[in-house]
Amino acid sequence: MIAIISNTLLTQLAIFGCVAALVWAAMEFLGGGGKSRAEERLDEFKDARGKSRGQQGAKNDSMTKLIEAASPKLSAPLKPKTEEEEGKLKQRLQHAGYRSENAVSIFLGMKFLCLLVGFFASGGSMLYLKGATTEAIMYTVGISGILFYLPDVVVWFRKKSRQDCIFYGLPDALDLMVVCVEAGLGLDQAMRKVSEEMAKSYAVLSDEFRLANLQLQMGAARNDVLHELGQRTGVDDLKALAAILIQADKFGSSVAQALRVQSDSMRTRRRQMAEEKAAKTAVKLIFPLVIFIFPAIFVVLVGPAAITMINEMFPAMQAAQ
Repeated sequence: MIAIISNTLLTQLAIFGCVAALVWAAMEFLGGGGKSRAEERLDEFKDARGKSRGQQGAKNDSMTKLIEAASPKLSAPLKPKTEEEEGKLKQRLQHAGYRSENAVSIFLGMKFLCLLVGFFASGGSMLYLKGATTEAIMYTVGISGILFYLPDVVVWFRKKSRQDCIFYGLPDALDLMVVCVEAGLGLDQAMRKVSEEMAKSYAVLSDEFRLANLQLQMGAARNDVLHELGQRTGVDDLKALAAILIQADKFGSSVAQALRVQSDSMRTRRRQMAEEKAAKTAVKLIFPLVIFIFPAIFVVLVGPAAITMINEMFPAMQAAQ
């Protein structure tokens, strides 16, 4: 009797928690931002792309503020133990494009929140469907674990997409930088021109060059800015480019020649990668051919002969007996 009452109470609490969370999310989403129209206009003027962001940011402003306020408490159980681990996590988030000061706490807070949501939602559902059994506990733990690692998967996919975009757009950016440098522009002006011209085709690479140019305008040393550009993105080709530019600036060699050589080597590498993928195509096609195509061909070719043999040979064998 006590077990039935406890199971019923846990189920009711889990359902209440899920419904309350959904109602809160709906109210926050429909409630809009808490800023006045004048503050929103000022934010739009501050941001170079504020006009495009203002419409979406106004709706999610209160939700973002609430998440940022709650993230330190939510992320406290998952805080890295050492500064080295925290640095690695911060670098991984930078590679994915999250560079704010509280990115680590928000990321860990989202992981903990996903764990709680998965535990209450799956736990209530399993208790209602299967009761307090070992199978229900295993399903609850599995679903909670999947939701716990969901932010890591999102960060990995975003990191991969950003690095691919930078890798595929870097040769074109280098060609444009060569043209700008040979036309008489300095490296800083060439980076600004590249960020302006490639904003639509390669937005991620344009943002990285724009940020580097902004750091240069703030008075940072060029070598430090180029080194940080390579480390911030995590792309090996961009790290190599930063090293070549630092070396050219240090020894006074031609920047245009260094950019041209790097662009040619990157295009050669990209062509080799395409040839490698094309060579692997024949091997990768074996599995779908064997699993899906060959059985159908086998049935079409051998099926009529098998039917004829069954219709002709089996009656003959029975008559001979």
